[in-house]
Amino acid sequence: MVGIPTGRIGPPEEASAGDEDPPSRVSVERRAYAPPDEQEPPEAVLPLERRAYATPYESLTFTMVTRARRELTVTLAAQPVFDLARSTPVSRRIRRTVRHQGGERALTGLGRRTLEQVDLQRIDLQTLHQGLDMLKLGVNESGVLPAFWRTVATSRGRFSLLCTELQHDRPGTLLVEVMGGLEQAPPEAVQSAISHFETTSQGAILHVAPDTGAVRRLAGVTARCLSIDFAGVSHEHPKDWAPAAQLIAVARQVCGQVMLLNLRPDRGLAAHEAGATHAVFAGMETVSI
Repeated sequence: MVGIPTGRIGPPEEASAGDEDPPSRVSVERRAYAPPDEQEPPEAVLPLERRAYATPYESLTFTMVTRARRELTVTLAAQPVFDLARSTPVSRRIRRTVRHQGGERALTGLGRRTLEQVDLQRIDLQTLHQGLDMLKLGVNESGVLPAFWRTVATSRGRFSLLCTELQHDRPGTLLVEVMGGLEQAPPEAVQSAISHFETTSQGAILHVAPDTGAVRRLAGVTARCLSIDFAGVSHEHPKDWAPAAQLIAVARQVCGQVMLLNLRPDRGLAAHEAGATHAVFAGMETVSI
């Protein structure tokens, strides 16, 4: 099996550097990312099943009004990203939830249309601004922020994101997790769009549907990482694991780093053996989508 990259999510040349980071860097990462009640000396690595993986570090909520005068509530939550090879938190990911104020009643007359592009771009820009403040990246640290494909796909959207990001004087590496609509986008368009984010201090993660066909379509696209949401993948029981493992293996063939979202903590070792490199773990309760 291909060697598993370790450490923070970064450029391919960093990902394949070896199985161990220098002790000083490991120490810095653990102090930066471990929840306060479970910090441990650098040499102590707890078994994968014993870590409190799903605990978010902080969250915030803000409201926005769409061009159609619909009020939205956007919640951002910082989650630990674990390196599966070492059972160690090495990065943080901002999870974003967008809701209509008023619940189902607010959707009456909306026809359940998707948001307009200008609304998506405003959400992305505010997420970038607020998310960078939440991540508080330091040297040798990395963070993951979401962005809609419909924003990243346009030159105006990319320019707005890059200009907003440049206003923050930050160290570390920022990774933009592109999501929503990649399954219909031509791979060459995806490659062209994400190439604008590839520098030494930033890159792109592609959030792809949990489907082997959707993953294979991205073969040849040079993203830093693929992310797959396992909330919609059956993996609670051993009998469900074979298809899940096959999905992971295909993703690893397409990209050198694979991050699983909402993975059960008791499947961490199996996911690592199947080829996954990183994970954001779910709680052990049932995940609804």
